[in-house]
Amino acid sequence: MKIDVLSLFPEMFEGVLGQSILKKANEMGKVDYNVVNFREFTTNKHNKVDDYPYGGGAGMVLQPQPLFDAVEELTKNEINQPRVILLCPQGERFSQKHAEELVNEDHLIFVCGHYEGYDERIRTHLVTDEFSIGDYVLTGGELPAMVIIDSVVRLLPGVLGNEDSPIKDSHSTGLLEHPQYTRPAEFRGYQVPEVLLSGNHKHIEEWREKEALRRTFLRRPDMLKSYPLTSQQKKWLKEFEEQK
Repeated sequence: MKIDVLSLFPEMFEGVLGQSILKKANEMGKVDYNVVNFREFTTNKHNKVDDYPYGGGAGMVLQPQPLFDAVEELTKNEINQPRVILLCPQGERFSQKHAEELVNEDHLIFVCGHYEGYDERIRTHLVTDEFSIGDYVLTGGELPAMVIIDSVVRLLPGVLGNEDSPIKDSHSTGLLEHPQYTRPAEFRGYQVPEVLLSGNHKHIEEWREKEALRRTFLRRPDMLKSYPLTSQQKKWLKEFEEQK
């Protein structure tokens, strides 16, 4: 996978892309990062990338020319149009399903804005996707881009080592992940559930399924509205409701 990032502050990405799983994925040859300061594509003598909005108003608006020229340069030798992703609080709420979709792409371009906003022609004629990571406003698109890149790259085959790891993640199954325990079996009087020590894999899987459902019911009941419950899961939900 090739990932290009257009940002006015490319140095922000050095620590994130050069550490942990994201660094490992690059060293394995799974992904190639390229962070570009799109100020380099300005055509005015002062290298300005923003201007006052037509009609007046607070703040400055990013001009279309530098970003259009930057994307055209990054894609000039490509036959297929890559996904060009705008990070914006007005965008669609990013989810695990989006990450699972984007991991199948060969090339992603992230556009990180700053200031008051974007010239609307960037939205309507340049980008293919607009994503937000939450209902709040940040100073720029750099942090959301890092979040999305991390969520996508970790799904590339072989990056996590254990192929089952991303399959059972919270949100990947439609439920939150079940509780996890490790050694010691007893710590300060707190015990690991007996079923996990039993060696009975059928009972363990059943416990994990039930606890994943319980955790989702207690923490994110909204996720259950569209979840296809089995008859057994419906019985468990009724049990949880009675206990609550």
